[in-house]
Amino acid sequence: MAEERRLLAQFAADENAQLVPALQAVQELYGFLPRGAIRRVAGHFGLPPGQVYNLARLHRPFRFQPVGRFHVQVCRGTACHLKGSGAVLDQLQMLLDIQPGQTTHDGLFSLEAVDCIGACSLSPAVCVNGAFHAHVAPEAVEQIIDHYRRQSAAAEQSENDKADGEIDV
Repeated sequence: MAEERRLLAQFAADENAQLVPALQAVQELYGFLPRGAIRRVAGHFGLPPGQVYNLARLHRPFRFQPVGRFHVQVCRGTACHLKGSGAVLDQLQMLLDIQPGQTTHDGLFSLEAVDCIGACSLSPAVCVNGAFHAHVAPEAVEQIIDHYRRQSAAAEQSENDKADGEIDV
């Protein structure tokens, strides 16, 4: 919280025009906007927490849950939409059992439908932690998700192996 206080100190408390940039900075710090942070931002600006929450809720980039280890973004821009990104999104929702804006219970995946990811020539496109998957068909979604599950399992195994190799002295 000390880091959050230093961060908020950069924003003039008497200038409500700085509220959105302050929220952006807090989200960058935590990866989302925790309830407590919203209350503290509201206090900094002398506003009711509900007003700050409602403002943040109206701005699409703000999240109220932490993103998963793998943040899956499905492009819903015109080119991707016309080439079937709706079906890709449906398949992801079914496979992960979450809706856009949610994170799986294990914290592994979060799902987001975005207006455009700037990859029209790759449509329909899916981006996972910055890695683009091009021309994604609904049938390929399970393979993509399995790839990241295996990657996570391998990383966990590597961490476990390192921990097993440590010797207490």
